[in-house]
Amino acid sequence: MASENQTGVETFFLLGLSEDSELQPFLFGLFLTIYLVTMLGNLLIILAISSDSHLHTPMYSFLSNLSFTDICFSTTTVPKMLVNIQTQSKSITYTGCLTQVFFVLMFAGLENFLLAAMAYDRYVAICYPLRYTVIMNPHLCGLLILPSLFISLVDALLHSLMVLRLSFCTDLEIPHFFCELAQVIKLACSNTLINNILVYLVTSILGSVPLLGIIFSYIKIVSSILRIPSADGIYKAFSTCGSHLSVVFLFYGTAFGVYISSAVTHSSKKVAVASVMYTVVPPMMNPFIYSLRNRDMKGALKKLLWKTPSFS
Repeated sequence: MASENQTGVETFFLLGLSEDSELQPFLFGLFLTIYLVTMLGNLLIILAISSDSHLHTPMYSFLSNLSFTDICFSTTTVPKMLVNIQTQSKSITYTGCLTQVFFVLMFAGLENFLLAAMAYDRYVAICYPLRYTVIMNPHLCGLLILPSLFISLVDALLHSLMVLRLSFCTDLEIPHFFCELAQVIKLACSNTLINNILVYLVTSILGSVPLLGIIFSYIKIVSSILRIPSADGIYKAFSTCGSHLSVVFLFYGTAFGVYISSAVTHSSKKVAVASVMYTVVPPMMNPFIYSLRNRDMKGALKKLLWKTPSFS
C-alpha cells in the first residue's frame, strides 16, 4: 500500500487478534466473559471493603483504588474490541484512538504506582507494627495516591499531545486490538525520534522507580521476617503480603513478557496476543488473588453476598 502524508486522519483500523471469521464468535464470547468477570470481581471487592468497617484500613484503601483502576483499565480497551467483533468493523476514530492511548497509559501508570504504595504499606506493617497506624495515617495515604494519579495523568497527557504533532500515512492499520502508543507511532510518516526518545525515557523512569521501591520494601520485609524466632510468626508475616506479591508478579511478569516477545519476534500478531496477558488478564485475576488468599477479604465478601435486608 502506498504511503502518502496525510494530515487530516479520521480513522484507524484495529486488526485485532485474528482475521479468521470463524474464530470471531469464540473471541467475542471469551472476551465478553473476561470483561464481565473483571467488572463483577472488582466491584465486589470495592463493595465489600466499603461495607465492612473492619476493612477501612490503608491496605484495603489501596486495594479498593487498585480494583477501581482495573475496572477503568479494562473498560478502556475491551468494550471497543467487542463492538468491532460484533459489528464486523475494524475502525476506530482518530479521537477514539488517542483517547485509548491516553487512558491506557494513565491507568497502567496508576496501577504501577499503587502496587508500589501497597508494598510500602506492607513494609511498614511488618517492620514497624507498633507504629503502623501512626505512620500510615490518612494524610500519608493521600500523599501516596494523589501524586501517583497526577504523575500518571501528566505522563499520559504528554504522550498524547506528542502524538498530535505527528502526521500519518494512508496505511492506518494497527496490528492490535487497541491503540497502543508504540503501534500508533510506527504508523507516522513524520519524524518520530522525539516521540521514541520520550517513550523510552519516561517508561524507564516511571517503570523502574516504583519497581525499585517494591524490591527495596520486600528486601526489608524479608530481612525483618527472618529475625522472627517462631515458624508460626514467619508464616503469619509472609501470609500478610502473599496476595500483594502474587499481584506484583502477575503485573510485572506479563509486562516483561510483552517486552521480551516484542524484542524477539517480528510477528505483530504474537505481540498482540502477548499484550492480552498484560492488559486483560491481571485486572481479571486480581480479585481472585485477594479474595482467595486473604481471610479478612473472604469474610467481608461472604457478609456482602449473604447479607439479607432486615425489616423491623
